[in-house]
Amino acid sequence: MRKAPPDIPPEQDNRDDATLFRAAIGADAGKVRALPQAPPPPAAPKPKPSAKMARRDEDAAREEFRHMLVSALEAGDALSYRRDEITPCVLKKLARGEYAAQEELDLHGLPAQAAEALLREFLRDCRQHGLGCVRIVHGKGRNSEERLPVLKNLVDRLLRQRADVLAFHSPPASQGGTGAVLVLLKRE
Repeated sequence: MRKAPPDIPPEQDNRDDATLFRAAIGADAGKVRALPQAPPPPAAPKPKPSAKMARRDEDAAREEFRHMLVSALEAGDALSYRRDEITPCVLKKLARGEYAAQEELDLHGLPAQAAEALLREFLRDCRQHGLGCVRIVHGKGRNSEERLPVLKNLVDRLLRQRADVLAFHSPPASQGGTGAVLVLLKRE
């Protein structure tokens, strides 16, 4: 059997350790003062605000400025555009017709409003079906009343605005030349 310390009477020997410790250091008799309450730990610093909205605004302004720089295309002009993440090599392959069009849309001869609606629907369907390269025939615009190719300029403007369009270029003459455009699309 364990012996009790001399200053603790044997009848208190079955108390728990914490009580025995307090009695041994004199906490029960008021000889020990309590420590002051510890201050709460400092709050974690708030994360610095992200500049997502500012970045989006800058991207939108840059894209809008890019559209302003695009002047009206003439009948013999080639369409050409690539996003920054697409290499010039990919655009050259597109221009040489090295990508096979998986689907084609012919807008030739349609009124501008109908052509725009049809083009938007076509691109949405192509994206949903996971197509990577498509051809859009817009015609050369030689018979346009305004002496400028209306559909060609419409297609150029609309394709530049779409986030799902990675690049586009007029194909070689054997695939439509300046009366068509090959378009690379983002796949879902």
